[in-house]
Amino acid sequence: METVIEKELYDILGDNHQMTSAETPMRKDAFLKSDEEKMKVIENHFYEIMHEMGMDMTDDSLKGTPHRVAKMFIKEIFSGLNPAAKPKISVFENSYHYDKMLVEANISFNSTCEHHFLPIIGKAHIGYISSGKVIGLSKLNRIVDYYSRRPQVQERLIMQIFNELKSVLETENVIVVMEAKHLCVSSRGIKDESSFTSTIQYGGVFNEKENRNDFFNLLKSE
Repeated sequence: METVIEKELYDILGDNHQMTSAETPMRKDAFLKSDEEKMKVIENHFYEIMHEMGMDMTDDSLKGTPHRVAKMFIKEIFSGLNPAAKPKISVFENSYHYDKMLVEANISFNSTCEHHFLPIIGKAHIGYISSGKVIGLSKLNRIVDYYSRRPQVQERLIMQIFNELKSVLETENVIVVMEAKHLCVSSRGIKDESSFTSTIQYGGVFNEKENRNDFFNLLKSE
């Protein structure tokens, strides 16, 4: 049983949106069960949650909700937890020798705050300069989508996307900016509906202010 002090610390950590690791915390046995087995367990637990809140689980509108939530968790909004769902990313030789910046802006993403399980909704902007490899534009969207589909904090999310791009493209010349609205801020706690959170991660040539400014200027043109 957690003490009152421990529960207060949990609230402080959650309200400050702190993370404990750059990697998503996962158990070693996370994938021993099949998706169907996990869904059945979640369905049963969510039924009990709704029941404890006083909802009439015999109502036709509600009786299927535990199943729908379980399916949504495993198959959709948290599918990025499963390495099997990771998109297959093909890169190509930069045969046309394009050596300037490539920018993919306004990539929509939907994630979930790991502290309160409320939505994080935002846009990602990616830039890179090829060191010999290029990637299909839609694959940038798929990388963002994959790492977004798990319980997250925005700082970890941007680091995971940034590190994946560096690995796939075999270059340090990557920059990622993410802007998001956190419903755990707007719909609970302080209930600030106007604020949003911005994060940035970059390396290689983007350590130089001139190159970062070129990236931001391209975003402004969008």
